[in-house]
Amino acid sequence: QVHLVESGGGLVQAGGSLRLSCQASGGISTYAMGWFRQAPGNEREFVASISWNGAASGYADSVKGRFTISRVNTKNTVYLQMNSLKRDDTAVYYCARASGDRRFLGPEMRERPEEYSSWGQGTQVTVSS
Repeated sequence: QVHLVESGGGLVQAGGSLRLSCQASGGISTYAMGWFRQAPGNEREFVASISWNGAASGYADSVKGRFTISRVNTKNTVYLQMNSLKRDDTAVYYCARASGDRRFLGPEMRERPEEYSSWGQGTQVTVSS
């Protein structure tokens, strides 16, 4: 079992940047990882994912070109760099570890929350106009 803790959220003006971190107390180096977000009244939605070694990544269309996912396995940490933030990015952001010891999730699977078995508690990101 792995424990995931997100940090780095906060209040930022539109157009600003934040970097979220996901610290794992346990093994994540051989797992694909993902970031999701959930705004009030909405379902949890996929944001980005990254393969076990960082060689492959994928993004939701809504964040492509603005967000970057990365990882440092020696630190058991996954990051989400968010630039050019918009009000629509306001949500609680969650990191998650893929289930079944999978090192890579394909384009369809990576967007489904059920493909991930471990979740953090989330960090709030609020973008003001």
